[in-house]
Amino acid sequence: MSGVDPTYVGQVYAVSGATVTVRLTESLASGLAIIGGHTYRVAQVGSFVRIPQGYQDLYGIVSEVGANAAPATEAASLGEIGRWMRIELAGEAIGARFERGLSQHPNIRDSVHIVTERDLRRIYGAGGGDQIAVGTLASSDNVEVKLSLDSLVTRHSAVLGSTGSGKSTTVASLLRSIIGVEENATRSPAARILLLDIHGEYASALSDISKVFSTTPRPGDEALRVPYWALEGSELLDLIAGDLTETQEIAISDKILELKSASLAANALPGLDPKSLTVDSPVPFSIKRLWFELIDFETMTFTGKDRNEPCLEKAGNEFELVPPVYTPHAMGAAGPFLNQAAKGIRRQLNLMRSRLLDRRYDFILHPGEWEPEHDGSVEADLDKLLAGWLGHDKQITILDLSGVPSAVLVRMIASILNIVYEALFWSREKSEGGVHRPLLVVMEEAHRYLGADGNMVAADVVKRIAKEGRKYGVGAMLVSQRPAEIDETVLSQCGTLIAMRLSNPTDRARVKGALPDNLAGLMDLLPVLRTGEAIIAGEAARLPVRCRITLPSKEHQPRSADPEVSKAWGLRRNAEGYDRVVASWRAQRTTAVVEHLDITRTKVSPGEE
Repeated sequence: MSGVDPTYVGQVYAVSGATVTVRLTESLASGLAIIGGHTYRVAQVGSFVRIPQGYQDLYGIVSEVGANAAPATEAASLGEIGRWMRIELAGEAIGARFERGLSQHPNIRDSVHIVTERDLRRIYGAGGGDQIAVGTLASSDNVEVKLSLDSLVTRHSAVLGSTGSGKSTTVASLLRSIIGVEENATRSPAARILLLDIHGEYASALSDISKVFSTTPRPGDEALRVPYWALEGSELLDLIAGDLTETQEIAISDKILELKSASLAANALPGLDPKSLTVDSPVPFSIKRLWFELIDFETMTFTGKDRNEPCLEKAGNEFELVPPVYTPHAMGAAGPFLNQAAKGIRRQLNLMRSRLLDRRYDFILHPGEWEPEHDGSVEADLDKLLAGWLGHDKQITILDLSGVPSAVLVRMIASILNIVYEALFWSREKSEGGVHRPLLVVMEEAHRYLGADGNMVAADVVKRIAKEGRKYGVGAMLVSQRPAEIDETVLSQCGTLIAMRLSNPTDRARVKGALPDNLAGLMDLLPVLRTGEAIIAGEAARLPVRCRITLPSKEHQPRSADPEVSKAWGLRRNAEGYDRVVASWRAQRTTAVVEHLDITRTKVSPGEE
C-alpha cells in the first residue's frame, strides 16, 4: 500500500479505549509529505490521521511520537524504538457526515493515513448554519476552523493564556466572528453579548458593533449606573457598612425593609405583592434617608423625668448628609442620657456616609435617574436600565469597569451578573428573555473574581450561570491568564476550552484536568504556541485542533499591546508639567484637564477665510 498511496503512514499495532498505537512505515523518511500540490506535516504532535473502516473512516489526533509512544517490549526487540506514534481517536465520518465519538474501534494491522485537505474540509467545512469561522489550521492555512455557535454559547467556554499570548485579540476576533462583521454582512443581527471589561481595552476594538457604558465615560460612552437598591440585601450591607455582627445586620436590614415597604405603599410596582416583600426585593428606597434615620437614632440623647425628651440642639440635613446634633450625655442622674435602644452601629454609619461622599462610588450610590427621592420614587425603573444594557441596536454591550475602586470591583461584578441573570431567568417565557433571545456574558480577568478560595461573591453567581444558564439562554465565556486560580467547579462547566500559550506548570495542569478529551500530549504544546495560536477542544470543536486565530484588522484590535519601549525612550522629549498627571489622579478620570478652554466654533462656508 505504501507504494501506491502517498497518504499511508503506518499500521495499527495496539488499541486501548480511544488510544491507538501505530507503527510507522519504513518508507516514511521525513516529517513532511507533498500530496496534490499541498504540504502536510506527518507524524507530528497535533496533526490528524485517518483510519479507513470500509464505508466508514475514523479520525484521530497525534498525541505522542517516538520512544515514549513505543510498546515496552516489542519495539525494543524490533529495534524501532523511534518509529511509533500514539493517537487519540476523536470522531468518525460516514460519507460526507462527520460526528464526534466512536461507534467502533480499529483492528490490528488496519492502515493509518495522513489527513489531507479533502478530509479536513470533510471535517471542518461541513456543518449547519451555526458554524462560525475563527481561524485556520496550524498545519494547513487553506482550511478554516469552524466552531458551533450554539455549543460555544450555551455550553460555556474559556479562553486561557499567559500575558502576551494574544488572549484579548483572540476574544475580539471571536466576538467579531460571532457577529459576522468581517464577512461584510452581519450574520447575527440580534446577538446579545455582555462584556465585562476590567481594563477598558475593548471599546476601540469593537466600537462599530458595541455600546459602551463606563464609570468614567469618554465622548461617545454612556455613564454606567448600577442602582444600589437592585442589589441583594447582604451585598448592599457589605458595600455600605462593612463587617457587621448578626444583631447589627438585623437592625440595618429591618430599617431597609421598613423603607422599602413605605416606598412600595407610596409607589406601587407592577408584579410585586406587598405581602411578598423582602429585604432582597429590588424596590427603590433612599439610602440617605436610611443613613439619616439610623444615625439620628444612634446619637439621640434624652432628658426629663421619664428620659423620653430628645435633647436635640441642631437638626441635621438628610440631603447634605449632615447628622443631627444632640446634647452630649452626662454622668450621674441629671442627664442627658444615652439611647439605651441604640444598636452600636455608629462606626458602620460613618462608613456609609463616607461611601456616599466618595465620588468613586457615585455610579452605584448616586445612580442618576435611578436615584430615589426621599419617598422612594425614581425617575427611571429597572426596565430602562436593562433596555440600556441589553435592548439597544448594537450586538455587544461593553461595561467598562476600569474606573471602579478595586475594593468593590468583585462585588460590583457580582451585582451586575445577578441583576442580568435574575431578569432573564424570571422572564424566560417573554420575548426578550434568555430562551428566545440568548445572552453571552464575556468575563475578562476571570481569576480576579472567580477564585477558588470560596470567598468570592461573584463566584456564586457565575456557578449558577454555569450550572443552570444553558436552560435559560445565558452562556458564559471566561477569559483568564491564571486558570489555576479559577474555581474548579466553574472551569469544569466550560464545555469548550481555547487554550493559548501557558508557561506556568500549575496553569497547564488545571487546563489538562478540565479538558473533556484525553489530550495530555497535545497540551504539552502549550508553552511553545505562537502568539495568536490556540488549541481548541470541547463541545464547539468538531475535533481538538491547533488553530491560528484570524486577527482582526489593526483598527479593531484591543488596546492591550505592550508599549514600544525602545521607540518611546529613543525620542528626545521636552519637559512636561505633571500638573495634568495630578489632575487625572485626583479626578480619578483619564480625561481630566487642568484648565478648561472655552473655544467658540463658527461654521465657515466654502470660499471664506
